[in-house]
Amino acid sequence: MNGSVRQRIILGGLLGGAATAAGIALTATSGWLIVRAAEHPVLLTLFVAIVGVRTFGMARPFFRYLERVVSHDAALEDLAERRTSVYAALVPLTPARLGRRSRATVLTAVVDDLTDAVESQVRVTVPVLSSIVAGALVVVLTALIAPISGLILAALLLAIAAACLLAWKLESAALAEVLDARAEVLRVSDLVARQASELQAIGAETTALRWLDQAHDTLAAAVRRQSRGRALVSAVTLVATGVATGASAMLAQPEVIGGPLAALLVVVPVAVGDAMAPLVDAMRALARARGSEARLAALLAQGPAVQDAADPANTLAEGGPELSLEAVSATWTGERSDLPPTTATIPMGHRLAVVGANGSGKSTLLAVLARHLDPASGRYDVSGTDVRTLALDEVRDRIALVDDEPHIFASGLRENLILAAPDASDEELIGALRRAGLGEWFNNLENGLDTRIGHGGRGLSGGERARVGVARAIASHRSVLMLDEPVAHLDHATAVSVIHDLLEASQGRSVVMVSHRPEGLDEFDEVRDFTSNAAATGGS
Repeated sequence: MNGSVRQRIILGGLLGGAATAAGIALTATSGWLIVRAAEHPVLLTLFVAIVGVRTFGMARPFFRYLERVVSHDAALEDLAERRTSVYAALVPLTPARLGRRSRATVLTAVVDDLTDAVESQVRVTVPVLSSIVAGALVVVLTALIAPISGLILAALLLAIAAACLLAWKLESAALAEVLDARAEVLRVSDLVARQASELQAIGAETTALRWLDQAHDTLAAAVRRQSRGRALVSAVTLVATGVATGASAMLAQPEVIGGPLAALLVVVPVAVGDAMAPLVDAMRALARARGSEARLAALLAQGPAVQDAADPANTLAEGGPELSLEAVSATWTGERSDLPPTTATIPMGHRLAVVGANGSGKSTLLAVLARHLDPASGRYDVSGTDVRTLALDEVRDRIALVDDEPHIFASGLRENLILAAPDASDEELIGALRRAGLGEWFNNLENGLDTRIGHGGRGLSGGERARVGVARAIASHRSVLMLDEPVAHLDHATAVSVIHDLLEASQGRSVVMVSHRPEGLDEFDEVRDFTSNAAATGGS
């Protein structure tokens, strides 16, 4: 957080304190006015109180509006800056350090965590500062009128502070449990949805549904425990307010200070308790923000899985590169080998298909070739040059990668394609779509490249999604296409068609595809079976 943002957040807290104090003063003055008016005094003696009520009534929304404008403006500026820095820090970690979650899932989690962390300035810092300012002001002013009532208010504020501490501890303890339970529900739901046909084939759908029921039961129990903690804290705040109000009523001494002033002193604890009630929600937000900060810190603290050459000693010549592996092994975690020593040569224009069981190292091989993972041993050359002596971007700029779930952004078709080819013309983008087998589909789009696709727009089938990913790769004009299970979720006929169109569209380029399916393998120059690697890597 830069200094300007911090200053505006503090200013927002002070403005919020003025709004809170105005609200308390409004309630207290109204109480005094009602009791004093019941005594039928000369009307002129009420004018100051009447003006005060109007002033405080207008001051509360006025200062609250200023607080919202100032604090939200600062928080949004900070959010934009932190998003930029976090996304830049994520780039070197992609994809090896992001776990087994999809990139869309990781991005969503990062966005949510970052939003919670930054919003804590508005949801936590501003309310806490406002409450401190207003509370201190009310205690001092009340103590000047009646010292004993000032002590009662101070005790009430201490009780509310203790309730806030309790709320933070209970929410922090429950939050991890709820998040773990929710993650388990998502994991089992994803498993059941994705593997429905396989589960049905082996007669395990009932067992899978029982797993899902158990996950939901665990989540429901965690949420109930969290709710009980929240109810307890709210009850503590209400009880403390009630006790303070009762004590003020007993010690007000209306016969000494007068009925109207005694009424004011009795009403003030109620107004303070009501004004401080949002602090409980602030503590919940604080617990979420702390958890979000911890997850972001753990994610960004990881070292990248591939190191860029600090001072590149070589550059690649123009034209398509030849890729060569000599006894290359690799690991994702450093705990075991995910790719046994592998030797391969992929000349420019060569088409290599790699097949094998899950866990045999197919995707790890692709990650090494695409410079997403450094070799643990052996040598990887591009056009005869060790990749460790080449700039990372220089190698990656020659390679286009298409995975089994190309991400479709909720945006226009054009915007989804120019990610891979920022300088491409509309004619080039349309040509890439036609070469990817989407010509007829594109012709039926009423708005052409301006058609909105993804969430909130035109839906895409699995085959169309795969072809859009292929069209991106084609539009990029990169020399090497790498395909990670591009037809994993497609039916046989669609898979054959997608692979045929892809190979037709990539004439003259090198193509490396990993797959566990047989479709289209006869169109490749070479097929390598990694099945025997599964035992060596510990895969299935």
